[in-house]
Amino acid sequence: MYDLAIIGGGPAGYVAAERAGSQGLSVLLFEKASLGGVCLNEGCIPTKTLLYSAKTYENALQGDKYGITATGVEFDFGKMMARKNKVVRKLVAGVEAQMRAGKVTVVKAAAYIKGRSDKGIELTAAPQEGQEAGESYFAAHLMICTGSEAMVPPIPGLTEAGEILLTNREILQLKEQPAELVVIGGGVIGMEFASFFNSLGSKVTVVEMLPEILGGLDLEISAMLRNIYAKKGIDFHLQAKVVKVQGNEVFFEKDGQTQSVKGDKILLSVGRRAVTQGYGLENLGVELHRGGIKVDELMRTNIPGVFAAGDVTGFSLLAHTASREGEVVVNNILAVRQAAQSGSKVRYDRMRYNAIPGVVYTNPEVASAGLSEEAARAANIEFKAIKLPMAYAGRFVAENEGGNGLCKIIVDSRNGRVLGVHMLGNPCSEIIYGACMAIEQEMTLEELKQVVFPHPTVSEIIKEVAYNV
Repeated sequence: MYDLAIIGGGPAGYVAAERAGSQGLSVLLFEKASLGGVCLNEGCIPTKTLLYSAKTYENALQGDKYGITATGVEFDFGKMMARKNKVVRKLVAGVEAQMRAGKVTVVKAAAYIKGRSDKGIELTAAPQEGQEAGESYFAAHLMICTGSEAMVPPIPGLTEAGEILLTNREILQLKEQPAELVVIGGGVIGMEFASFFNSLGSKVTVVEMLPEILGGLDLEISAMLRNIYAKKGIDFHLQAKVVKVQGNEVFFEKDGQTQSVKGDKILLSVGRRAVTQGYGLENLGVELHRGGIKVDELMRTNIPGVFAAGDVTGFSLLAHTASREGEVVVNNILAVRQAAQSGSKVRYDRMRYNAIPGVVYTNPEVASAGLSEEAARAANIEFKAIKLPMAYAGRFVAENEGGNGLCKIIVDSRNGRVLGVHMLGNPCSEIIYGACMAIEQEMTLEELKQVVFPHPTVSEIIKEVAYNV
């Protein structure tokens, strides 16, 4: 019997497997596709690889701003896609090596939960059509991290659109650049693909049902990013409800009128939903909540010995959240074991979501952690929002000629604690972790002022804002 069985080899699953294996636990990992999950194979890594190519192309075109003249600058879409595939293969191989190092048993098949017996939780490789179920495996603990899948709303004409309609999966397999792209949904995924194809010269139109793009992020920064991309040529239709798709034409209602836009390809990016069907959850009686598996702060489900982590919980659908949740599961399994051996009290590791970073890898980037103004207001928290343009950091001015940006800190008016940090400007994705640490450690603004930042770096903008009270 295995100490831990894991369903799903994405950021929650493979990180947990590596951590558990390195601590001496026997681990069984089911993965029906490629190790790394959606993030590594169909999301985070391939999109960032493509976005870096696009950024490099843009930098070459705009080199004259920095005294560099490049002539005949061109891009090769096929080579970009090929490099993306190479990067993915290299990183998948790295995950496979981690599994071998941790002595993790990897079953390359979909898992099916048969139930629980005196032998433990029983699983088997899900049978293929016309085949019988394979070997049974037993485990003392089960961690479910089956991830999420793209939502396909019941919009008339979607299923009939055929190869014109793309999700995040299909758009990464394109052989040719579309001349015109319509993006349904202005969230993170939609905006990153809009950014990529806009950089390459495609005509991009974003249709978003909400009043602003990047729902859930700081509204002021979201609006600033939209304005930047509007100047770059992206057309935005906000508060626009898509009512049907007819061939390559998207129809939407806006301002009481029905309008339409055409594209060679249509990217559907309206969110994701937890994968909870098809692998036998009902055989254990695992409780669901709002479309995902219900867990507590220890990542426990309602069934003893059964945990869930990652997108399948339906809460924070981010790869880094999933990895941390997987670590919490393993830490708590080990804590219970260690307490039983020593006779001491169990010291649980608890999942916290107050400082989860969110990044949008457009050009310029957006990064945030903690509460936004809107979230603090909704929670009835008295706060101060202090902010400065990114140009207050000398390094930003040196490296972003004509660039626009903003850094905003949300501070609790009652005790001076830092509640949130929100940034627009390159390279804020590499800076935001510092804000996460400040929020996690419940630092006050006065304590943040005492931190020594390296000079010259763009990160100094955080300290500049702290002094702008």
